[in-house]
Amino acid sequence: MSDDWHGWYQNKPGSGYQPTETYQGGAAGGYGEAGGAAADRAGAWPTQPPTRSTPGGGEPERWDLGGGGGRRWRFWGQPGRRGRRIALIIGTVVAVLVAGVAGTYFWLNGKLNQNVTLPTTSLTSAGTNWLITGSDSRAGLSRAERDALHVGSDQGTLNSDSIMLLHLGGGRPVLISIPRDSYVEIPGHGWNKMNAALAYGGASLLIQTVENATGLKIDHYMGIGFGGLVAVVNQIGGVPVCLKTGIHDSYSGVNLSAGCHNLNGDQALAFVRDRHSFATEDLQRIQDQRAFLSALLKKATSPGVYLNPFTALPFGSTAASSMSVDTGTSLLDLAHAASGLRDPETGTVPIANSNYVTNAGDSVLWNKTQATELFKALKNDSAVPKGLLGGTTIG
Repeated sequence: MSDDWHGWYQNKPGSGYQPTETYQGGAAGGYGEAGGAAADRAGAWPTQPPTRSTPGGGEPERWDLGGGGGRRWRFWGQPGRRGRRIALIIGTVVAVLVAGVAGTYFWLNGKLNQNVTLPTTSLTSAGTNWLITGSDSRAGLSRAERDALHVGSDQGTLNSDSIMLLHLGGGRPVLISIPRDSYVEIPGHGWNKMNAALAYGGASLLIQTVENATGLKIDHYMGIGFGGLVAVVNQIGGVPVCLKTGIHDSYSGVNLSAGCHNLNGDQALAFVRDRHSFATEDLQRIQDQRAFLSALLKKATSPGVYLNPFTALPFGSTAASSMSVDTGTSLLDLAHAASGLRDPETGTVPIANSNYVTNAGDSVLWNKTQATELFKALKNDSAVPKGLLGGTTIG
């Protein structure tokens, strides 16, 4: 037997216990019969555990159970060199991540086209209201691209194929389509189709027209042209859309069979521009536009996109540089809007007559009573009364 066991019972200094020779030899008082009996009678059983031999020899290692001498065992998170190293590594990684996120935010924020000035208004509204437009701008498209996209070559008057109002408040977000042919009063230009406001005075006049017609204060504006939509959809890897029936239209260039499709940029633009495939024409098209916008934002905010920097960064850069926003809109504002567009309550402004004959041609006449009730609810950030919004169904 190893001699290492000798002295394992050595008590801590100051304990008052002093070993005697009778414990050091088997014959005189060790573990022999006489010595063991004497120890039992004295009741002086040692209190310190035995030493533990270290690998490779050397001085035995003691377990200190009570705060005396001997080696202290440290967990990795307790003070010590290893703990400090780990804390330094974690702190460095966190600092790098924070710096990277902040840098990316300011980089993308700097790409926004903040070129729209909100008109001065005395209106007030609870919550936040966005005016979202899809214009027929062909800026940046070559002749070949315009032909491929079936958008023609008109570079003159600016119009909008899509006008939507997004309300964000305490409840579920609300997304409402405003038909571009809505017959409204345009400040300084008399009564006309709402679409004409964009042609007369750009985004600022369109905002002012919407505010006057709805009584709502518009807090933010976001617009995107044909080329921007195509680029954004391609960067995200397409947008899923499911159709009950096939749609084919030579004007927009759409050619999709019934079933589910992952639309690329060209197909997406053709889809949201198609109105000739439907009996209700523009009224169905604006439902398809709402459905597509929601699908686009669900894809953009999915983990497969925002957790993949090789997809998220190019998409964010393309989206930021493709949109026109008001001077007060930041990237954080756009993130809030994107979140609200994922699953909003949807519908179209209540309509009394979709073929209202005016000096401006066939127009859309709102149901004044119901429209007033709808916008009053949004103005107060209260729930929309049942029956005012019909939801969204893809044509």
